[in-house]
Amino acid sequence: MEKKDFAFDRMNYILLAIGMAVVIIGFILMSGSGSSEGSFDPEIFSALRIKVAPAVTFVGFAFIVYGIMHRPKDKEVNS
Repeated sequence: MEKKDFAFDRMNYILLAIGMAVVIIGFILMSGSGSSEGSFDPEIFSALRIKVAPAVTFVGFAFIVYGIMHRPKDKEVNS
């Protein structure tokens, strides 16, 4: 049986999954209750939502790009 050459190998998919998990964690950190016309919630300006969560999300997206650009190791098959 002939082995097919795919653009991604197992490691690429693992890196993509880790990156997606980090992005999801970043978006969860950004979420929370907001302000309405009747009440103001000062928690919307917390350092977690304004600084930490976007940085975590950016790192996740960078990890996804690395997972896409990561070149699989060539395996020599002697047959």
